[in-house]
Amino acid sequence: MADSVATAARSREAAGARQASEAPQLDALALAQLSGALRLVSADAQGDVERYSDAQLLAAGKINIMSLEAVQQRLGETWQGRKDEVFAFSRRLLKRSLGGRGIFLRISDSDVFIVHPGLGRLAAQAACLRYLREILAHFHADADQAVGSVLQVVAVSKGRVQIKPVDAQEVEAALAQEAGEGAGRLGAFHDEASLTSQLVNRAAPFVSTDGRLMRVSASLEPIYEVKSFTRIGFRMIRRIIMVSSGVALTQREIAALPSADLIRADLATIARGIDRLNAEAGEQQLSLIVPVSFSSLASRRGRAELVAPVGAAANMVKLGVICEVLDIEGVPQNALTDVTSLVRPLSLLVVGRLANPTPGAFARLTGAGFQALSFECPPRGVSDAEFIGWANSIIPAARKAARSVLVYGAGSTKRAGALASLGATHVSLDAA
Repeated sequence: MADSVATAARSREAAGARQASEAPQLDALALAQLSGALRLVSADAQGDVERYSDAQLLAAGKINIMSLEAVQQRLGETWQGRKDEVFAFSRRLLKRSLGGRGIFLRISDSDVFIVHPGLGRLAAQAACLRYLREILAHFHADADQAVGSVLQVVAVSKGRVQIKPVDAQEVEAALAQEAGEGAGRLGAFHDEASLTSQLVNRAAPFVSTDGRLMRVSASLEPIYEVKSFTRIGFRMIRRIIMVSSGVALTQREIAALPSADLIRADLATIARGIDRLNAEAGEQQLSLIVPVSFSSLASRRGRAELVAPVGAAANMVKLGVICEVLDIEGVPQNALTDVTSLVRPLSLLVVGRLANPTPGAFARLTGAGFQALSFECPPRGVSDAEFIGWANSIIPAARKAARSVLVYGAGSTKRAGALASLGATHVSLDAA
C-alpha cells in the first residue's frame, strides 16, 4: 500500500515537472487564446494580414485593431442589415485620413486592421482613436468607448492576431500634446491638403487653463425647412467631455469656462464637424450651422482664429455657413449687436442660441441683430399636451424677436407640424 502511494506521488511529481518544463514553450498565440486576447481573421483576409507579421512592425506598435463592436451593439438587431453601411463609411474615412501613409484591412465582422509604418506606437494609437471616435459619433454610438476599442497587435499567425489594450492615459496625453504642438498654426487655408493637416491638431484633446484634459465631440444632425419639409443641411452639435471621467460638461459648466478654453473648444468643434461632413456620402449640402461661443466672437483673437475654419466650412456647402452664437444669456444688447454686425459678413444668417428659452429671454434679444433664434424642445418624455402648451408659449414669443425660429429635437413629424403651425421655420427631429 505504501509503495503504491509513493509510486503515485512520484508519477504526479514527474508529470508536474514535465508541465513546468513545457509551459515556457507554449505558443504565445495559444496562451493569448486562453486569456481571450485574440481576434480571429476571416478566411478571405488571412493572406493579407500574414504579410504584416513583421517582427519589427509589431514590436514598434505600428499595427493596431480598431474594433467596431460598440457600433454593432448600438445598432442591435439592425446590425446585419447595416454593417455594410458602417464599413463603407469607415473605408471612406480611413482612405481620406491615411492616404498613402498607411494600410487598412477589414479582417472580421467587427474589426479593422490598421498599419501606420511611418508613426510610432503612441502616434499610431492616437490616430486610430481619432478615426474610431468619428465613426462612433456618426452612428450615435458612445464615443467614450473608443479608447477601449483600440487594440495593439503583438503577434500574427495562422489566421489569428494576438492583441493587448492600449494605455488610455498615454494615448490621450499624446493627443493633447499634438494639440499643443499645433496651437497657433491654423493660419489661412490654401488647399484641401492644408485644411486637413491644419485642422487635425485642432480636433485633438486639449489641456484647459485649470489643468483638466478635455476633448470635444461634434456630430451632425439634419435640419429641415418646415413648409415643404426639405432638408437644408446639417447643424453641428458640440459636446465638451472630461477625459478623466468621460462625463460631458453641462451647458452651465461650458458657459463658465475661460474664453481661452472656449476658443479651443470652438475650433475643435469646427474641425470635427468638417471631418464628419467630409465623410458624408451624397450630394453637397446647401448649408451648415456652425456653433460658436459669444466670448470667442467678442474677442479680436477669437475672431481672427475662427475666420479661416469658418471659411473652410463654408467652402464645403453650396450656400455657406449659418453662424450660431452660443452662451448669449445675460449679455448686454449692445455687446450682442456689436458681435452680430461683425459676424454677418462671414455667414448666411446669424442665429442666437438660447439654452433656456423663455418669453422674457426672447424679448431681451429684440433688436440685437439676430436674424434667427434657436433652442431645444423639452425632453421627449413630456406628453403631447405639455409639448403643445410649451410651444404655444415659446414659439410666438421667439417670432416677435426674429424672422426665423429653429427648434431642435422635435422627435416626430407630428410635433414638427405643430411647431410649424405656431410659427417655427426650421426643425430637427433628433434629440441632441
